[in-house]
Amino acid sequence: MAHSFYEASARERVAGMVDACSFHEFLPPAARVSSPHMAMLDQPVAFDDGLVIGRATLGGAPVLVAAQEGQFLGGAIGEVHGAKLVGLIERARRDRPQAVLILFDSGGVRLHEANAGLIAVSEIIRALLGARAEGVRFIGLIGGAGGCFGGTGLIARCCDTLVMSEEGRLAMSGPEVIETVRGVEEFDSRDRALVWRVTGGKHRYLLGEIDALVADDMAAFRSAALARLDRPTHFSLDAVEAEHRQLAERWASFSVADDALPIWRELGVRAPETVPLLEAEAFVAMVDECRRATA
Repeated sequence: MAHSFYEASARERVAGMVDACSFHEFLPPAARVSSPHMAMLDQPVAFDDGLVIGRATLGGAPVLVAAQEGQFLGGAIGEVHGAKLVGLIERARRDRPQAVLILFDSGGVRLHEANAGLIAVSEIIRALLGARAEGVRFIGLIGGAGGCFGGTGLIARCCDTLVMSEEGRLAMSGPEVIETVRGVEEFDSRDRALVWRVTGGKHRYLLGEIDALVADDMAAFRSAALARLDRPTHFSLDAVEAEHRQLAERWASFSVADDALPIWRELGVRAPETVPLLEAEAFVAMVDECRRATA
């Protein structure tokens, strides 16, 4: 029976990803490490501040794991949440695990701690890129209900490899943010089909922004992470410049598109309207065939 990654809590996702009984949590809820800012604002707190971190094994290999809890303030990053992730990354630089798994589920920076959250995002990115430069591998997994937006989306794109389900969403600005700033004519956040076409896993896979698209199944996410444990990290200025060229080409080709469908058609999908109906495996096979045909 499939176990939904989308519907699971952070701890359920960790338990489903790593080897049974191998997870040891750092700073668990009993440690009572929570945000001082939320208490001062008379807001609810979580005693893990919405982030589960620890060590485990995956297929017998040592890994470090971080999982955002989307059910607490949308998984948003505050000072303590960010500090825990930075600390985990610094531990990775010391202990050299096979990989660091980050299970993303966040709308971005916590508005209650705006400045502290923004600083936390910059510290996470700096620590992550520093660790990658030293050979630490980061595997990002996106499939939670909160998606992966804002500063969290930037962190995700700094990982070595990304695994995503169709149900996951990845973007810099969330649909509600775009609608608030630019109006509903620019982006209707209530149009769920549009939101998933533009930010969902299938669109990101077609654009080449993620490395694997999997079904909304815990075992599928685990298998994809296992398959990427031994892949070498590629961190260089050449890789960054190649990304910049790709973005420039994409802007030149698709800047006038107001939906994902014309982009899919331009990328060689013969019947783009059928894409949302395809299961992940069939969709990946179709995309791979399109890429071979246009290579």
